[in-house]
Amino acid sequence: MPIFPKKLSRKLENRKQKNALRILPNSNNLIDFYSNDYIGFSKNKVIFENASQLLFANNFKQNGATGSRLISGNHNLYSQLENTIIDFHHVEAALVFNSGYDANIGFFSAVLQRGDLVFYDEYVHASIRDGIAMSNAKAYKFKHNEIEDLKQLVERLVVSTENEVYIVTESVFSMDGDSPNLKAFADFTTDNNFHFIVDEAHAIGVFGDKGQGLLHELGIQDQVFAQIVTFGKAMGCHGAAVLGSIQLKNYLVNFARSFIYTTGLSPHAVATIISAYQELLRQNKNREKLLENISFFKNQIEELNIASLFIKSEAAIQCSVISGIDNVKKLALKIEEKGYSVKPILSPTVPSGQERLRFCLHSYNSKEEIKNLLVTLNKNYNNG
Repeated sequence: MPIFPKKLSRKLENRKQKNALRILPNSNNLIDFYSNDYIGFSKNKVIFENASQLLFANNFKQNGATGSRLISGNHNLYSQLENTIIDFHHVEAALVFNSGYDANIGFFSAVLQRGDLVFYDEYVHASIRDGIAMSNAKAYKFKHNEIEDLKQLVERLVVSTENEVYIVTESVFSMDGDSPNLKAFADFTTDNNFHFIVDEAHAIGVFGDKGQGLLHELGIQDQVFAQIVTFGKAMGCHGAAVLGSIQLKNYLVNFARSFIYTTGLSPHAVATIISAYQELLRQNKNREKLLENISFFKNQIEELNIASLFIKSEAAIQCSVISGIDNVKKLALKIEEKGYSVKPILSPTVPSGQERLRFCLHSYNSKEEIKNLLVTLNKNYNNG
């Protein structure tokens, strides 16, 4: 066996010493309060069966895409999916990527140019930060959800109308569950002729009258230069899409490297996304049950007098800040021993001292499960 590099060994050992070493978890049969399957679509039999029927109807009997979309991988299910997305989200164009990570690094590395200025929320997803870092633009982060801090940065740093300016945030933040004042951000970018970019990964399927996302619910999607939606959360599938103008789509097809140089999604993966959209259009009961559970969860933390532990959120993500890696891991273990699967989020994923338990709510969680979970949290937190 070849010698493992010493620098890499030291980095692994450092993680071990901090009790922060990541390991792949085993599957379990505990009550799910940790997955992103917010409305149960990953296990939805109708979606599964309809995807198979769609493949049969289109005479697809192949397992893979066979190549990148610019070579042999652009099978006709892609056009069906992108047309479905356009109609569902009321946008001009959509381009499907293999994952949310691919979409973000492809979009930001291709769109941001030398001399451009990009201002991004300090808590945006790692894929956004990585995409920005791959570009030649000058990047500045503003305080989380603080539009006044953004305005001060813009006033100080934007010195010429020749600069293209991009403002980047998320509609629902994955590690906090909170949301910015999107209307205020949209108006600010519109008033200044800036370009507004919003990642809706954790909003699609949850907000909007059919699950179109928070931008649609607020009626501001027309003020957004680019919207990134992903299908691996509430949609229960895999993949992502960038929504925007036809010109933006044409640009990404030509310059987004994570789109150009990768094999496309399989016909089955694309058919599953189409079926998930059809299910969103067909019924609202899963979304309604999820929203009911979110409301119940928030009422329970008030009744138990533990609301101060939680970051304010109207989304399916509810986070309780438990400072210290050892503390949050011990508390997660105690909750797991009672039959509930909850994810402790550790630094460096979140800032040191901001470790937390991340509770993901679902349409299939019962009120009894939610209540007992929070009673368990309250009891073990207070008992140290």
